Amino acid sequence: MKGISASPGISIGKVFLYSTQTLNFPSYSIEEDEVDGEITRFNNAIERVRRDLVELAEKTRKTAGKKDLEIIETHLMMIEDPDLKSQITQGIAEECRNAEHIVEHVISMMTKTLEDADDEYLKERVVDLIDIQSRILHHLMYIERTSLVDIKEEVILVAQNLLPSEVLTMNKKYIKGIVLDAGGKTSHTAILARSFEIPAVLGLSNVSKKVRNGNTIVVDGNQGTVILRPGRSVIDTYKLRLEEWIKHEKDLLGLHNLPAETKDGHKVMLMANIEIPEEVNSAVAHGASGIGLYRSEFLFLRPGEVASEEEQFDAYAYVLKHMKGKGPVTIRTIDVGGDKVIPGLKDFDEENPILGWRAVRFCLSRKDIFRIQLRAMLRASVYGSLKIMFPMISGGEELENVLQVLEEVKESCRQEKIPFDEEIQVGSMIEVPSAALISDIIAKKVDFLSIGTNDLIQYTIAVDRGNEKIAYLYQPFHPGVLRFLKMIIDNGHQFDIPVAMCGEMASDPIFTVLLLGLGLDEFSMSPAAILEVKKIIRSVTITEARELAETIMDMDTYTKIDEYVRKWLNERFDIFST
Repeated sequence: MKGISASPGISIGKVFLYSTQTLNFPSYSIEEDEVDGEITRFNNAIERVRRDLVELAEKTRKTAGKKDLEIIETHLMMIEDPDLKSQITQGIAEECRNAEHIVEHVISMMTKTLEDADDEYLKERVVDLIDIQSRILHHLMYIERTSLVDIKEEVILVAQNLLPSEVLTMNKKYIKGIVLDAGGKTSHTAILARSFEIPAVLGLSNVSKKVRNGNTIVVDGNQGTVILRPGRSVIDTYKLRLEEWIKHEKDLLGLHNLPAETKDGHKVMLMANIEIPEEVNSAVAHGASGIGLYRSEFLFLRPGEVASEEEQFDAYAYVLKHMKGKGPVTIRTIDVGGDKVIPGLKDFDEENPILGWRAVRFCLSRKDIFRIQLRAMLRASVYGSLKIMFPMISGGEELENVLQVLEEVKESCRQEKIPFDEEIQVGSMIEVPSAALISDIIAKKVDFLSIGTNDLIQYTIAVDRGNEKIAYLYQPFHPGVLRFLKMIIDNGHQFDIPVAMCGEMASDPIFTVLLLGLGLDEFSMSPAAILEVKKIIRSVTITEARELAETIMDMDTYTKIDEYVRKWLNERFDIFST
């Protein structure tokens, strides 16, 4: 079965089929004089749930990361939400129905609203509401919740879905793989699986209906593949792949402390892209020379109010402290809009959001939010080497406007005697064709450039990556894309500033030598990809890379380029033939 690769790695084991108990809750009418007692019963259940979550939070604070704790705190906020309590108590009083019935009805209406939302983040919060509903109903009915904490043997966990609290409390020592019907890359389960380094494949629709406890199953988190009840030959094949994967990972770890330099001494920087603060530990573990892209959207894409200045300061300072002495941290200012919508904010409903109100366009129209973020960044800058990067700059005026806002916030900090790094570096992302064409103008105004290939390719070729009918047109090897890359790199070097790349192209080894040859200074990627890319870099000379780039730039179709590069790499590495 083919699903979503949520967490890399390979695992072979026995199925532990986990079914969240479906509660057959009672539904009945009550008399008016019983309403107060029913509301009291509901409030008592809410208080017991609150105590459970506080206890879980204390355990998590001692044993897990900040992100795990945030999930529990989100559940605490939900359970303490006065609107939720008010709707349920009002429902009990007005309908004269028992608490279980009203709890299920109110929360089902809430989950339906989230499921109908266009925003993927909001859809994935449905599981949090279901978790809360399950907790309340269990306490109302005095039923003990099934727990995964008691698993005492190595298993592959298979389920329809997992609640965040279930992932947090499961016995991670014995869970060797996770396979789910539901879930996506941004779900809490996916985030936690990557954090715990458990291979996971999600979004398989009906895998839980096709297995039984004790069945043998193969989980290939690298390919997003699950094999049910494999035969002996398949098991032997995957055991060999697992051994090769483990050996490969161990061999790569030997490169941890070695520089990213070619055989003839040309050095580049290999940086990490991170989504949440806790990922900095993975960046350090994989030998990152710094954080080339610290996405700040996680602070803004959750239900409720926009993250406060203190919350943002804590998140930025956490990463800077962990990277101090190891490398710089480049924080990208908020890049919302398009497919990333702030819950509760209006005006994101656009006909063409990818070309709409997003990134710096949003920031310049909501300077109240933008100033708070810049202020939090400046305050955090005293804890390490912080760089600020602006996304989706399309022209010189836009860049000058964001730099002006930054200068105003700096002056405000000076007036209030708030210390910050007066030499803080600023950079522009180049991900819009107009910015690529004037990258020489932009280079005069900033300290560095960073190429965002995901959007640059999409905008250059006019192809929606999410549209399966034309996805084949999304080609990084397109000659037009490669000409843009060379132009941007050359323009940056013309004004003596480094050029980085933080798009997915930087993490794919098939592009590494070509990018080296084009003159890229910094590669920024997911932490797990760093050592693989470093291995490629250390296996070639810069002369070979430049010769490859020169040959490629004379070719006229992406099919010719792709074929030539794969042949060139396969002759040297024997891993790029397919």
